[in-house]
Amino acid sequence: MNPTLTAIPGLKVGHWTNRECGTGCTVVLCPEGAVAGVDIRGGAPGTRETPLLEPTSAVEKVHAVLLSGGSAYGLSAADGVMRWLEERGYGFDVGVAKVPIVPAAILFDLPVARADVRPDAAAGYAACEAATDAPVEQGNVGVGTGATCGKALGFAQATKAGVGSAAIRLASGAIVAALVAVNAFGDVIDRHTGRIIAGARKPDGSGFADTMAYLASLDDLTIARLAERLRGQNTTLAVVATNVALSKNHTIKVAQMAHNGLARVIRPIHTMLDGDTIFALSLGELRADVSLLGELAADAVAQAVVNAVLAAEPLGGLPCARGFLPEQRDEL
Repeated sequence: MNPTLTAIPGLKVGHWTNRECGTGCTVVLCPEGAVAGVDIRGGAPGTRETPLLEPTSAVEKVHAVLLSGGSAYGLSAADGVMRWLEERGYGFDVGVAKVPIVPAAILFDLPVARADVRPDAAAGYAACEAATDAPVEQGNVGVGTGATCGKALGFAQATKAGVGSAAIRLASGAIVAALVAVNAFGDVIDRHTGRIIAGARKPDGSGFADTMAYLASLDDLTIARLAERLRGQNTTLAVVATNVALSKNHTIKVAQMAHNGLARVIRPIHTMLDGDTIFALSLGELRADVSLLGELAADAVAQAVVNAVLAAEPLGGLPCARGFLPEQRDEL
């Protein structure tokens, strides 16, 4: 398997998955602390603790990042991550206790199977228990369990997506890696050919509808009704990380540039219907140019998105990309 986010020393990734109910969560553990930043581009995010990652906030390091399904309900899974870390003595020392810093973001997966079952504190704790530095499992696992893409023609015409990961190594020893949960309103594109590989499907089953072409054919009132129906139901989430030492400001810059990777392979992206959020983590002592790291982070994010949809499997009556592109089964 190609390298994933766990190629960064000091990181572990764990999934909690409930396939029957079509939901799950994923934790990225860095219990010794990682300098962190965040950049939110979507118009409908659901997050926790992200103000702590702003340049003016006092906290420099986080101890985990949680990505969860379950819409806003899924934010409660971070309570379990905090409990797991506290039991092991990790956290921000406030004198009378150590408080684990666990930023979190959620995606909307409620229509996939059961809307009344969402990741909770027990799920977050279980994800920590499952965390490992082995290559990240991809597809219908963790936060990717109920992830979908291509919602312009309604949920019934979407394509199953998932969670994916990728890493890039430099000759210097520097590594930039990404983990992405794809739950986008738009289509996923092969950036080399421009071909849609996952997205909104034509009702007659003849292939992909091309979301941008479809939207361009609509009048303003129809688009407004579509936006009202789908607002808050889409989000692509990512964690990028490097073994290069970065300041808090520079992690934010890397997170900003990493969003370019989403724009390369998801169309449209960063809409008012999406909550696109990218966290960036810095662990290690190596040195490298921050602009180079940001561009590599974008490349890693783009590959992780493609990996996510190619690793996905059918669920909730929705087909996956590999059903349309069987020749790409072995590209991961």
